[in-house]
Amino acid sequence: MSERTVPSTAPLRARAEIDLAALRANVRALRAHAPGAALMAVVKSEAYGHGAVQCARAAVAAGADWLGTATPEEALALRAAGLPGRIMCWLWTPGGPWREAIEADLDVSVSGMWALDEVTAAARLAGRPARVQLKADTGLGRNGCQPGDDWAELVREALRAEAEGLLRVTGLWSHFACADEPGHPSIAAQIGLFREMVGHAEQQGIRPEVRHIANSPATLTVPESHFDLVRTGIALYGISPSPELGTPADFGLRPVMTLSASLALVKHVPGGHGVSYGHQYVTPGETTLGLVPLGYADGIPRHASSAGPVLVEGKWRTIAGRVAMDQFVVDLGGDEPEAGAEAVLFGPGDRGEPTAEDWAQAAGTIAYEVVTRIGTRVPRVYVNASP
Repeated sequence: MSERTVPSTAPLRARAEIDLAALRANVRALRAHAPGAALMAVVKSEAYGHGAVQCARAAVAAGADWLGTATPEEALALRAAGLPGRIMCWLWTPGGPWREAIEADLDVSVSGMWALDEVTAAARLAGRPARVQLKADTGLGRNGCQPGDDWAELVREALRAEAEGLLRVTGLWSHFACADEPGHPSIAAQIGLFREMVGHAEQQGIRPEVRHIANSPATLTVPESHFDLVRTGIALYGISPSPELGTPADFGLRPVMTLSASLALVKHVPGGHGVSYGHQYVTPGETTLGLVPLGYADGIPRHASSAGPVLVEGKWRTIAGRVAMDQFVVDLGGDEPEAGAEAVLFGPGDRGEPTAEDWAQAAGTIAYEVVTRIGTRVPRVYVNASP
């Protein structure tokens, strides 16, 4: 996804304002939560919708030691944009761009023998060793190598390839299933199994640069999981990984994105007037309606129909009826703002506006999805770019 950016002064149908000062402050706050570990800023999926290159630069400027992406294409785009230092990518499929990743000096993740075979073949063609991190499945049940014989084989064959000069095992890592649920028994179980699998690899001769399992919630609440490196994703953007863990402010974080739009129309309607598809909402009396030019094509969740909150002229409004592809309506209750007045969907909450978490509650989802799904029709406007 390529984000469209515009000057902060341009008049816009809608805008996602990205506060890079807040992002830099979040990096520093997260480093303080894990002072003994290096920090990876995860900028996958265009930095959770915020803009990968701009956010990666800000994170590195604030002290992030690593950058992380899901796909190799995302990582290669960071290199092409001039981002230096360690960059890791972990979501590979057969036939992926292994040689390009090796030549770009990326750290690549390997979870099984097919991937080890492909990366070593690519290293032979590239004429240089690959930087490889072996991923252990300690209980999440997604990517990663199973403990036992599978892990033993992967470690053995990785050491064989390392001895041939085809790769360097730079990391051993895993991922939590329930770190956003404090006290969940799987947390301690996964840490214990991770220690065992790392111990086996090191006994066999692996000498990793980094061992890591902590995601955002573990970085904030499970200090025994920090090891050599913590991988911070959603917390980097000032969103709590779980409302049960605390608000962003509880962790010294500040939301980075503010989503707003200009009202496209304000009009008077009588009572009993149907609004939007299916007339899910009918005005209870004479009122004014405001048209917000954002819809599910822009990432506004249709599940937030008749529930999503919007701040207009200092008052919370609620979506009236269904969210359409390009627009939705709010009942202004007789107030008469001018067309072009600002409608704030979410932000840090400083001005009384809703937050991404409020939208998550309205749509029955998580705040991760709310910010990540904001589409390319909404330009990103970067503010406070200079430290």
